[in-house]
Amino acid sequence: MWVILAVASSAFLGIYDVFKKLSLRDNAVLPVLFFASFTGALIFAPFVAVSLAFPGFSSGYPWHIPSVGLEAHLFFLLKSVIVGSSWVFAYFAMKHLPITVAAPVRASGPVFALIGAILYFGERLSVQQWIGLTVTFCCYYLFATAGKKEGIVFRNNKWMWFMVIATIIGAASSLYDKFLTARYDRLALQAWFSLYLVPVLAVPLLSFWFPNRKKYTPFRWSWAIPMIGVALIAADFLYFYALSLPGSLIGVISTVRRTSVLTSFTVGSLVFREEKNKKLKGLILIGIVAGIAVIMLGS
Repeated sequence: MWVILAVASSAFLGIYDVFKKLSLRDNAVLPVLFFASFTGALIFAPFVAVSLAFPGFSSGYPWHIPSVGLEAHLFFLLKSVIVGSSWVFAYFAMKHLPITVAAPVRASGPVFALIGAILYFGERLSVQQWIGLTVTFCCYYLFATAGKKEGIVFRNNKWMWFMVIATIIGAASSLYDKFLTARYDRLALQAWFSLYLVPVLAVPLLSFWFPNRKKYTPFRWSWAIPMIGVALIAADFLYFYALSLPGSLIGVISTVRRTSVLTSFTVGSLVFREEKNKKLKGLILIGIVAGIAVIMLGS
């Protein structure tokens, strides 16, 4: 069941990447990130308000947000800081890199999450999983070489490093999710994490972008911006649900979720007309999917 939920989450995650790329074209990064997160907070705000004001009434409904203590709120706030940091790096990278390059690099996050799951949670890999992991690593190296043909040299391109940093922080966030869902209600986690993201992301927006907005790319409203928040809420709802089920493995769930790269790559080729080295990157992508499939089969 949790594997199916992870696959469904990956579909929404791919849609999220597409809306993100659409929103960032010729647009300021920090306002896009803020208003996308603000949309997610708006979705949860009414449910949180009703649950707090009328707990007896709302407790009979599946959308009820249980109350949690101060310790939980501090943990959720930390989750927002971690995710917000990852997104700032990822959004800047996504703006300046082709989606057919950025999305596969971002998809390497499960590899780091899998390593963390082994070291921290004691998850053990079978021979098949190790083979799949090796194949996936090799394919990401090939993606770096393919990027050179587009003038994107990994070691000299700061946006590639931005995406790598975002990916590593995102992997740490996935491991933290496993810790949180084992201790707190998944809806409370998602709701408060979404609400806390607003003030967390308001800090760089008001501190860096707003005072210097005339020097940078101007902000332009787009219908795709709120759709980022909607798609992410759906993806995270399925993701946290999968994590909360008994026997779920964060290493496997993170890996399955990143099959969203299939959607990103396809749309990047068709909609954004990113034609360079499409066949080569397509073959490498098949290798990544094959590696992920081997990991799943060995689970």
